[in-house]
Amino acid sequence: MELSLLSILDCHPEVNNDDVVGRQAYKIRFVNHAPNELPTTACYKISSLVTKFRQVALLPTPSMVTQDANANKHRLKVTAGADYDPKTHHQVVPVNGETVRIENEHAIVSLCVRIKDYTGYPENSPSTCPYFDHPLHQRDLYSICFSVIFKEPVNGNNLFFGNDFDHPIRDILPPGFNAALRIVKWTLDPSLDGDVYSDEPYLYSPALASWDQFRIGDKMRKTDDVPTLHDEIIEEGSYSEDAADVRRQFNIPDTVEGRRKHFQDEANRKEFNFEPGRMYSVDFGNPYLAFNDFSVRLPGFTLPIMKYVDENNHELRYTLKDVSTGRVYLAVVFSVVLCETEDKKDDTKSEQGDESLGKFDWEAEPSSGDVE
Repeated sequence: MELSLLSILDCHPEVNNDDVVGRQAYKIRFVNHAPNELPTTACYKISSLVTKFRQVALLPTPSMVTQDANANKHRLKVTAGADYDPKTHHQVVPVNGETVRIENEHAIVSLCVRIKDYTGYPENSPSTCPYFDHPLHQRDLYSICFSVIFKEPVNGNNLFFGNDFDHPIRDILPPGFNAALRIVKWTLDPSLDGDVYSDEPYLYSPALASWDQFRIGDKMRKTDDVPTLHDEIIEEGSYSEDAADVRRQFNIPDTVEGRRKHFQDEANRKEFNFEPGRMYSVDFGNPYLAFNDFSVRLPGFTLPIMKYVDENNHELRYTLKDVSTGRVYLAVVFSVVLCETEDKKDDTKSEQGDESLGKFDWEAEPSSGDVE
């Protein structure tokens, strides 16, 4: 099988043959390698190619020069809820601070958001946290960490995680976006799919195949405490022998890479069901989205995003949802807000008053497998 990344360069109108020296040197031939199993040498060539793409396609423009000035007038605010409706997002997430509880009739979620070099709201938020000193996360720039206890069965093939929007964004997509998306799919997340040119654009991945860490927990009782996460580093695996039995039952590999590859297979996702009442812990983050200077950083490719922020386009939403029903379990919204406007508001304080998230006050009905 032969794959060539030259088509990525060719799709961008600003790339010209004379600007790319030694184009054929970047042509990569793979034998018996799927795109998500590229050899190390190929990854280096991809990085080199993208660097060249950045040099010829993203030369500084006057609007980019004003990037820092615009960024200084804005700050970030993170809110979260169990619905798309922002009116339900009553909690301003205390970044690098506490865990917040989000609950509706479908799920109970404990959420912790961490951002490196954070300068946003709420006021006096820590700029970082020990999470970014952990060996697993020293390169990461942000983390969306949560535990979820579903109140209903959810099939693994229906649960998706990713970004979606309520309005079109096609008119503000930067030149070369398709190229960047192809690179992401080939090098970072082969299961990523979506339509960014539709009226309600989205980029989703099957949750089980995209999460950075996935840890299975125990069945919870109504008298159990809702877990807090801000002092915990979620790692791939299981919390108990009972949870480990679940992984073995569905032949889920113990490593992140193995689990992701396993669940890239639709048949494996269909076999797995999230049990009502069982806790599942997740961590998702990467070194590619820098909230401190509002930029996207791919290997060899940096895209400032402040110049695309306006009244209608100032939010990035991460959604956990069942695509078969449209049911939303979690929506985390990163909003770029004008400093002087937000400073006048009083709602930038988290409603979470202490570290306790209370009891579950809900328990799954015993199944036939639970009765001896």
